[in-house]
Amino acid sequence: MQYVLIIHHGSFPLPGTPAAESLTLEEKKAVYADWAGLNATENFTGAPPMGLPENATTVRVENGAAVTADGPFLDATSAVGGFAVVEAENLDAAIALAARVPQARLGGAVEVRPSVKYW
Repeated sequence: MQYVLIIHHGSFPLPGTPAAESLTLEEKKAVYADWAGLNATENFTGAPPMGLPENATTVRVENGAAVTADGPFLDATSAVGGFAVVEAENLDAAIALAARVPQARLGGAVEVRPSVKYW
C-alpha cells in the first residue's frame, strides 16, 4: 500500500535562512546523512496525490520512540517542508519509516496518509 509522508519542518531552521547558518557542521552532516539514507531506501520515492487530512496519522519522535496521533499535524507556526511516498505493508511499517525523517525529531513532525485515487 502507498502512504504519503507530509513533512512539517517545525522549529528546525529552514535551509538557506540565517538561522540555518547557526547549525554546526556536524548537525548539518547528520541531517544530510539521514536524508541520503532515506533517499537510498528502495520504497521511498516521489509523491502521488495525497489522501484527506482526516485520514492522516501524525508521527513525532519523543525520547527516541515514535509517538502517533490520529489526524493531521496542526501547527500554524510550522511549514510543510516536503513530502514523499512510501510503499509499506501497513501503517505500522509506514510509521517506522516516517520516524527516520530528521524533522520528526528536530521540532517538526511527519504526517502519514494513505494514498487514494480520485479519478
